[in-house]
Amino acid sequence: MIVLNLSNVMKDRGIKLKDLALKIGLTDANLSNIKTGKISAIRFSTLNALCKELNCQPADILEYRED
Repeated sequence: MIVLNLSNVMKDRGIKLKDLALKIGLTDANLSNIKTGKISAIRFSTLNALCKELNCQPADILEYRED
């Protein structure tokens, strides 16, 4: 199973959802869905924007865990 750790990365960086959404060009609702794991896919362009803004690697946001 793929787990999203976006909330942890955001907390570590001290950035709020609304601010991050504005910086990467997503709506608050769409970013909230990513943050809470209510998605089944993420675009590479979105992942790229998140990594660029949060100064992190995709592996900081996405984690594989066995079911």
